[in-house]
Amino acid sequence: MSLRFTDTHAHLSDEAFTADAPAAIARAAAAGVDRIIHPDVDSREREAALALCRQYPGVLFHMIGLYPGSVDKDWEKEVAQAEAAIGPQTVALGEIGLDYHWSVEFKEEQKTAFRCQLELAARIGLPVNIHLRDATEDFFKIMEDCRHLGLRGNIHAFSGSYETFVRLQKYGDWKVGIGGVLTYKNSKLAATVKDIPLGSILLETDSPYLPPVPHRGERNEPCYIPIIAARIAEIKGIDIEEVAEVTTASATELFSLDKL
Repeated sequence: MSLRFTDTHAHLSDEAFTADAPAAIARAAAAGVDRIIHPDVDSREREAALALCRQYPGVLFHMIGLYPGSVDKDWEKEVAQAEAAIGPQTVALGEIGLDYHWSVEFKEEQKTAFRCQLELAARIGLPVNIHLRDATEDFFKIMEDCRHLGLRGNIHAFSGSYETFVRLQKYGDWKVGIGGVLTYKNSKLAATVKDIPLGSILLETDSPYLPPVPHRGERNEPCYIPIIAARIAEIKGIDIEEVAEVTTASATELFSLDKL
């Protein structure tokens, strides 16, 4: 039986794929990665992403949202444009969240935009795909404030501790996206993944970023998902078939992929 995988986070409309996005999608399919979820960043990149998703119905699925690194004084206009772009094929709001790593100039705007988009997700019944970097405590403060919304979703490119994962579960059955960082020699993520239930893990590449070993220094692609799955299987002492089956089922359920 051939293995099926879902890449829950890949930026295939990024300029890194300008010349060969179709070829990358074909390589993914050949590797068993037959569904790819494309995150949104902001209005400047949205149409290219949506156009690519329209070319591959049933293969590429899109999320809509304002990325925290794109938040500035005009965030309200950007969120309104994101909401207007949501359609029947939108599977989540994302990637949304908080990122204080490069700048805290618009820290307050980030928090307000994040709350606004969480409320929007609850209102329209979509899960959320969250980008979180160097802002853990503010994230959990907002999650506590929004507990009544009954949100569901995942943190993409998860790099937190097992304790952070457990803390996240206070707010429902939340998933974590695991990608190429898991394969890095000095990554502490392996110890965390060992303890996280397989049913709470989603596979992702974050292409073109964060390629797994042995492709570090290269452009990342969805076809590398099986490398990440194999590392999870090794850490947990299970077969890759189980990783493929469980993570695919989790992605299908969270993003309602079987209903599109």
